[in-house]
Amino acid sequence: MKLLIINSGSSSIKYQLLAMEKEAVLASGLVERIGEAMGLIKCTFYPDTPEEHKKSREEPIANHKEGMLKVIDLLCDPKDGIIADTREINGIGHRVVHGGEDFHQPTLITNEVVAAIEKNIPLAPLHNPPNLDGIRVARELFPQAPQVAIFDTAFHQSMPARAFLYALPRELYEKQRVRRYGFHGTSHAYVAAECAKMLGKPLDDCNLVTVHLGNGSSMTAIENGKSVDTSLGMTPLEGLVMGTRCGDVDPALHLFLQQNLGMELPDIDRMLNKESGLKGLCGMNDLRDIHKAVAGGDQWAQHALSVLCYRNRKYLASFLAVLGQVDAIAFTAGIGENDPVVRAESLRGLHNFGIVLDQQLNEARSRTARCISAEASKIKIFVIPTNEELAIARQTARLISG
Repeated sequence: MKLLIINSGSSSIKYQLLAMEKEAVLASGLVERIGEAMGLIKCTFYPDTPEEHKKSREEPIANHKEGMLKVIDLLCDPKDGIIADTREINGIGHRVVHGGEDFHQPTLITNEVVAAIEKNIPLAPLHNPPNLDGIRVARELFPQAPQVAIFDTAFHQSMPARAFLYALPRELYEKQRVRRYGFHGTSHAYVAAECAKMLGKPLDDCNLVTVHLGNGSSMTAIENGKSVDTSLGMTPLEGLVMGTRCGDVDPALHLFLQQNLGMELPDIDRMLNKESGLKGLCGMNDLRDIHKAVAGGDQWAQHALSVLCYRNRKYLASFLAVLGQVDAIAFTAGIGENDPVVRAESLRGLHNFGIVLDQQLNEARSRTARCISAEASKIKIFVIPTNEELAIARQTARLISG
């Protein structure tokens, strides 16, 4: 079974072609700068194997349909291509950011499903429209292939009301569905399943805290294999400190900025999402640059790092209280997988909770899933590389196989 996984953004398409018998990646790539004067198409064939080779070219890409046609040209190229024609693709999995309360599971895409995704555009106005562009184009270009929507919010639909309700007039929930939804659900679900394997326990017998730290970050409390609380809220702005997003702030900040600085709501929203977080505190949002600046004595870089790790630690301790008994903590995503300083500082002072880090294991470089807790640690600490494309492919394969 060959599956094509599509993650369609406002001006980009990430894609991956997998052979599911061995879960092997046949090709992986990116189409970017769609709609601009000059676009870029990149493809890596047989990544991380001796047969790996790459192709890229720059040319104008007017829209998502044209971008997907160029991807098909690369995959079907007589010299370097992977497949003879599009009929070899047995199914397509789409990442969709927001499913609202409509979707709890992966879903075969129908006209009714497309309409429901459209209905949820007000909850994700920047993400659902380009996700829909990818779906519409793929349905047109691959009419023979069943297509599946995998929702970032679906994993968190198991949260109880006490976790997802905001203390606002209830009409806002009943009529507008204002509530906590959470995101990165595909990543959290994948890491939780891998964590259970490493523990040697069934997932539904595991209590975990999964810590997804990247340019966008979130943390999830998982009880008996199900999400019961998460740090991101109705939008991907709440919670942890991120690369350019502020995370938790006083809700009255908007009014203060409007009254005292004359800022309009769109400007405030842009500031909180694009100019805050690590970037707002020290002018940098790449932690590699921040670590260099800290080593050079940059005080604001140190503040940014400290605020980030303090917020991580604060949320982690609160989720330990939510769960009561915890089997493991799992770090994932770009920062979680690769930054030993952030991991160590995010866990600092939590030894009374039974969390003891092995410093040597923590600092060892590896791209594989591994345990970094000391033998004395009552709660296991893991680093588990996330693989959202594989998670989407597995769910797509299960659904179209019946």
